[in-house]
Amino acid sequence: MSKTFRRRKTHPVHIGHVTIGGDNPVAVQSMTNTKTMDTEASVAQILSLAEAGADIVRLTAQTSDHARNLGTIREKVRQAGCEVPLVADIHFNPAAAFVAAENVEKVRINPGNFVDPGRTFVKLEFTDDEYAAELERLRQSFVPLLDLCRSRGVALRIGVNHGSLSDRIMSRYGDTPAGMVESAMEFLRVCMSENFTDVVISIKASNVVVMTETVRLLCDAMAAEGMDFPLHLGVTEAGDGEDGRIKSAVGIGSLLADGIGDTIRVSLSEAPENEIPVARRILRHIELLSKEEAQGVVDITEGRDAEPVPLVTGFENVPEGLSSIRVTYPADLTADEVQIAASIDLGSRLLERPYGSVEIVAPSLTAEECRKLALDILQATRRRISKTEYIACPGCGRTLFDLHTTLSRVKESTAQLKGLKIGVMGCIVNGPGEMADADYGYVGAGPGRVSIYRGKECVYKNIPTDEALPMLLKLIANDGRLPE
Repeated sequence: MSKTFRRRKTHPVHIGHVTIGGDNPVAVQSMTNTKTMDTEASVAQILSLAEAGADIVRLTAQTSDHARNLGTIREKVRQAGCEVPLVADIHFNPAAAFVAAENVEKVRINPGNFVDPGRTFVKLEFTDDEYAAELERLRQSFVPLLDLCRSRGVALRIGVNHGSLSDRIMSRYGDTPAGMVESAMEFLRVCMSENFTDVVISIKASNVVVMTETVRLLCDAMAAEGMDFPLHLGVTEAGDGEDGRIKSAVGIGSLLADGIGDTIRVSLSEAPENEIPVARRILRHIELLSKEEAQGVVDITEGRDAEPVPLVTGFENVPEGLSSIRVTYPADLTADEVQIAASIDLGSRLLERPYGSVEIVAPSLTAEECRKLALDILQATRRRISKTEYIACPGCGRTLFDLHTTLSRVKESTAQLKGLKIGVMGCIVNGPGEMADADYGYVGAGPGRVSIYRGKECVYKNIPTDEALPMLLKLIANDGRLPE
């Protein structure tokens, strides 16, 4: 298979010595999970991420003190001979964004909580005049940050996340792809009116279908208004292990394969250094697909005339009108490489339309491993649900418990709950809003404290950590959702 890729044309944005957009290579990003006030630990992890191949590294800045300490961290990183650009991650605290702009190369803000308070999850009504007044309030708060960033040569990321939209957006659009796009466009219109173009946009969801649909809608919306800002791609709260890798490859890879995307971050609930090789494998496969040499390396057979293939979608026979698809990989691809390649090759097609059956053929995997990978890709694209799905943040300096250990414990206790979506979130920032797609949630509420959610409803608040998992299981059982 060969394909000619034409990357979406974007204007370049300079972030330190790295340039995103234009004709520049797709940049790989990651984020520290150290406490930002722990200078030495943060510096060590930044250096480790840079050594692993990260082009850009982000750190959380909850307060102005955290944002100020980014300057100390940056100075020590530079003293160590590392020039990797640093990004401040801001939620709920505009004052911290202004301090961060004095200390790093790029500032990320979330339109859902930069000017507006955190979501109330209460339906509000706005008249047209009230809505216009809210937009003017947004402008008055946002323009001074643009002025400061311009004066210091600092770039900005406008990062929208599914489930953390403002009540104003929710009142008109709901928690929808259209609402996510409008949340970004409100801020981008201010940037355009102020002639501030050092902007990168991200628009993320843990649901791969929502993420890819929304990014495409955003591209159309920007094109309609004459914007060409570069895009940061990622599947937020993708989880860990094979699920996190497959969901990320399906979402990021399917967009890159269509020429969309200028920088990427694979969000895994693991050590952040583990994200880099996954991102590089995604980029390598996209590069392979863009070359003529791909002919014969990736073989995709599609149609009803192909030999019968094992059905893994639950159908005894291929339904009328649905074709089969088989992807075949050479023996020199490792199991990890096949995982990423198949996620992109199959995932991008499954996002477009259903198939009666899918099959993966790869000498580096057993037949059962091929079948399981196919099922996992079907789950990531929501074409067939065969197991529990976990929506888990990657962790950062805000995380209030050992994320990896906690996620492992939750998975061990709930893996039999086929069809349920369970969120495991390290703090309230990634809590009830950003796990918008989850049926139940386990959310860090404070040191040694966890809150348990049913959807967006907090059922058990601030309970001790050692009681949290039993309470989650009790809630699921009381709701009648444990298997007989």
